[in-house]
Amino acid sequence: MKIIGISSSPRGKNSSTLKLLDAALAGAAEAGADVEEIDVAKLKIKYCNACNSCHEKGVCAIKDDYQALLEKLLAADGIILSSPNYITNVTAQLKTLFDRSPLVIHEQLFEGKYGFSLTTAGSGEIDFVLDIMNNYMAHCGGKFTGGVGCSMAEGPSAMEAAIDKSHEMGKDLVGAIKEKRPYPEQEAAHEAWRGRFKYVILANKEQWTHNCDYWTEKGWI
Repeated sequence: MKIIGISSSPRGKNSSTLKLLDAALAGAAEAGADVEEIDVAKLKIKYCNACNSCHEKGVCAIKDDYQALLEKLLAADGIILSSPNYITNVTAQLKTLFDRSPLVIHEQLFEGKYGFSLTTAGSGEIDFVLDIMNNYMAHCGGKFTGGVGCSMAEGPSAMEAAIDKSHEMGKDLVGAIKEKRPYPEQEAAHEAWRGRFKYVILANKEQWTHNCDYWTEKGWI
């Protein structure tokens, strides 16, 4: 079992959010998973230019570090996303990764994968940022098990509690993957999305040939 942890803070080793990610990956490793941490702030990932190559050919036309990262994510069983709160959002580095993912979303390539999210904030705006990351996981076809956030304004004890919770979430993620834990509401949302989005695929079938072929093979259209 492979679990990838994504760090996205430009502060690197000085990141408070990284402490939560380290704890989560340690918990997953203790539960038997092979873990890997990837810092997207250190990768060269360019902006999506909406060229539609991924929809047409199934491969991004931009030559940078994105494709190698995507291959690792697709080979993983679990994905832990982490980002500090930057202006009530994820960091630009993580958002750029998200924006390069239309193929993953259109073809639901995280189907069968599990994950959760981690964040820290100077204020109390935690849930909004966690929802952005968990919604990304869901939009890509995966399932999320929850999230952990810490308001740094609450002091050191809050950070210690968040680290402990992240560690337990890492262990629980391994359990969710092993038991193929059902999340009926998320599964229903996936089905409903496919029911709506098939009309977008069909409307663009002449241009989005890879997407259309994939949906046909999956029996979604």
